[in-house]
Amino acid sequence: MAPLTRMRASNPEHAPTQLHVEYYAQRASAGLIIGECTEISPDAYGWADTPGLWSAEQVRGWRRVTDAVHKKGGLMYAQLWHTGAMSHPDFFNGALPMSASNVNPRQESVTPSGKKPTVAPRPMTRDEIRQTVADFGTAARNAMEAGFDGVQIQANYLYLIAQFLNSATNLRKDEYGGSTVNRARFLFEITETVLEFVESGRVGIKIGPMNVSGAFVANADTLPDMQHVVKKLNDYDLAHLLMMGATTDFTGGPLEHLAGDGMFQHFRKLYRGHLIANVDMTQERANRLIKAGLTDSVAFGRSFIANPDLPERFLTGAPLNEVNWSTVYAPGPEGYTDYPAMPRSPLHEDFPERTRRQTELLPS
Repeated sequence: MAPLTRMRASNPEHAPTQLHVEYYAQRASAGLIIGECTEISPDAYGWADTPGLWSAEQVRGWRRVTDAVHKKGGLMYAQLWHTGAMSHPDFFNGALPMSASNVNPRQESVTPSGKKPTVAPRPMTRDEIRQTVADFGTAARNAMEAGFDGVQIQANYLYLIAQFLNSATNLRKDEYGGSTVNRARFLFEITETVLEFVESGRVGIKIGPMNVSGAFVANADTLPDMQHVVKKLNDYDLAHLLMMGATTDFTGGPLEHLAGDGMFQHFRKLYRGHLIANVDMTQERANRLIKAGLTDSVAFGRSFIANPDLPERFLTGAPLNEVNWSTVYAPGPEGYTDYPAMPRSPLHEDFPERTRRQTELLPS
C-alpha cells in the first residue's frame, strides 16, 4: 500500500486517532503498508490535518496503529516528511516557511483555511540544515519506538528534499548548492543520519524525476540529477526504493522517454536493490512489470482508498469499489473507514495466514 495523505489528524496534537487505527488495520492484508506523509518536526509542518512524529502523544497514537496492523498480520513503515516551501506562513504565525533558497515553487499550500498560493520561503541557514537533518534522525527513532517495521524517507515530489535537489529551487552558493553532488548532499546526510537509528534493511526512499508545474517543470538537470542519486543509493543497501511513474504528461520534455513503463525500464538498470513501482497500477500492469523484471514489488495507492481488502479482490477476481473523491480529504469516517469489504468466505478466512507467509518474503 502506497503512502496516501488523507487529512484525518484534525486535532491540536497532530496525532493519529482511533480512526487511523481502524483505517490501517482494515488494509493490513496489503502485506506492507507505507504510512501517510508524516512531518518530522513542527518546522516541517505544512499540510493541514496531517500527523507528525515528533511528540510523545504522536508516538503513542502511532503505536496503537502499528499494534493493530501487526495483529492483522501486516507490516508498516512510517514515511518521514518535511514540506519546506510547500508550507505557508499560516502554519507559523506569519513567519515564512524555509527551503534551500527563496524561490517560490508556485504551487498551492493546503492550509487550515483552505488552499492558498505558496510564497517565496526563506533560505535555510547551515544551522537549520543541520537541525533538520537531526530531526529526520529523531523522527526515525520515534518511528521505531512507535512500533513501525521501518521508515521511508520522502525525497520525492515537491517537498524539502526535492527542493534541494532541484536546480530551479536551489540557488545556493555553499556546499549545498551548485553542482549535482552539492544539491544531493542534503539527502545523503539525512539518509546517513536515519541509518544511525534504523538498520539499512528497514529504511526505504521514495524518489524519482518529476515534471509538475511552476518551479518543478522538468529541466535539463532533472534526469542527470536523479541518475546520480539513484546510483549512489546503491551504496546503502536499503530496504527499497519506491519510484513513481509519470504523474503528468511528459510529452515534448526532457523526460519524454520515461512515460508509461519507461520510468522503470530506465531506472531498473541503475538500481540494484529492491525496486517498488507506483502510479497508475492495475493488477494486469503490476504482474506484467514484475514478470518483465522491471520492478520487484508494486505499490497500489488509490485502489486501496476504496478497497480495504484489495489483495483478496485481486485474488478472487472480484470487482473494485469506486473512490468517492469528495471524501478523500474530508474529515471523519465517511469515505475513510466505511468502504465495504467482500463477504466472508473460506478463501477469505485463510487470507491472513497467506498474507503472513507472503510478508515474510518481503525485505526485512
